[in-house]
Amino acid sequence: MARARSQYQCTECGALHPKWGGQCGDCGAWNTLEEVAAEPPTPGGKGGNSRHAGYAGERASVTPLGEVRLEAEARTPTGQAELDRVLGSGLVHGSVVLIGGDPGIGKSTLLLQTLAGLQALRPLYVTGEESLQQVSLRARRLGLEADGLQLLAETCVERILDTARRERPGVMVIDSIQTAWTELLQSAPGSVSQLRESAARLVRHAKQTHTALFLVGHVTKEGQLAGPRVLEHMVDSVLYFEGDPGGRYRVLRAVKNRFGAVNEIGVFAMGEDGLKGVSNPSAIFLSRHEEPVPGSVIMVTREGTRPMLVEVQALVAESHLANPRRVTVGLEQNRLAMLLAVLHRHAGIAMYDQDVFANIVGGVRVTETAADLPLLLAMLSSFRDRPLPPDLVAFGEIGLAGEIRPVPNGEERLREAAKHGFRRALVPKANTPRKAIPGMEVTALSRVAELLDHF
Repeated sequence: MARARSQYQCTECGALHPKWGGQCGDCGAWNTLEEVAAEPPTPGGKGGNSRHAGYAGERASVTPLGEVRLEAEARTPTGQAELDRVLGSGLVHGSVVLIGGDPGIGKSTLLLQTLAGLQALRPLYVTGEESLQQVSLRARRLGLEADGLQLLAETCVERILDTARRERPGVMVIDSIQTAWTELLQSAPGSVSQLRESAARLVRHAKQTHTALFLVGHVTKEGQLAGPRVLEHMVDSVLYFEGDPGGRYRVLRAVKNRFGAVNEIGVFAMGEDGLKGVSNPSAIFLSRHEEPVPGSVIMVTREGTRPMLVEVQALVAESHLANPRRVTVGLEQNRLAMLLAVLHRHAGIAMYDQDVFANIVGGVRVTETAADLPLLLAMLSSFRDRPLPPDLVAFGEIGLAGEIRPVPNGEERLREAAKHGFRRALVPKANTPRKAIPGMEVTALSRVAELLDHF
């Protein structure tokens, strides 16, 4: 079989060239030529690259919006409650899910456990990094009864698709997409063009056959998925594993989801039998101290559709450096610098000669602005060496003018805190609940200066 002809396309102007060159002859841009597959001309139209293969010659039709039939998306439970929560109540047939994370964090383990619970769908696990014996040993180590799970050790996309058409699996895993390559291109596996073309062909197959597809992706040193950003645009859902691979707990976060809430998280605990879902994550992220300690505050964050209690810790110590250190773990560092400036300007408390360290206990990453007020409280508590009450929770956004701004779903956060035994809360004035919450004393604040009076 002759290898398909390839050509090179400029990413700046879209011009096509028969061979690679350092500079585009049309627009003059440098290092912008990428390899694409060339298709032979079709009757009635010009040839295009393989991303449009199968569509050439088809006549497009227009459908009025009112005539589009709405059908409920059929969802299949995966057997992993936390994974179902992140996906949006289950797996949608024909959906494509991209899962990324650090090496050894549990991507392959979670997918192997998931396929073991979906044997009625004739699952197919395609491994490009491990041998069949290694996958079998992992399944045996995890104690999985997965005799009906089909395995395939292959990296060529054409042979993978031929096997999928023959076996007709209901769910398929590609581990990993960086190892896949297509015969249409001559570049090495893992290159930008190979990633884009291989993913496009797999996604097209999943949509045409209504096969649920999981793609495992590598990440860079910065924690982003390796490869072109268009890879994330092709798929329906993008999930990231967060946490320390050496720790026990893992957090699976949805950063894109066409079938559910964005920023939804699922919490897993790694044990000898693999990953197990944690139904009450608030309990594991709270370190109940025997006695109150300075610099520790409990906040109520909201991840997706679930409120969750986490502990914010801060350590303020005298600095002997010309530029004091500002270190954050699980929080945005620029946000910490902004809060220190607000504290100096509107409260008269300067920490320009202090090292400030902030941390979210348990390896959770909090991205919402509701962490501003708890972080400010934790820094003040550590700076003054005065512990806060252990039954106190706080949440709220701090503005540059010194105002304390409301955050969404304030009453739901307070009810979640009351359910865990907290009796006092510091919240923005606009988040004051309309009805009193039994057993909880709520203090509403509107300015940072009021926070100092309360402190």
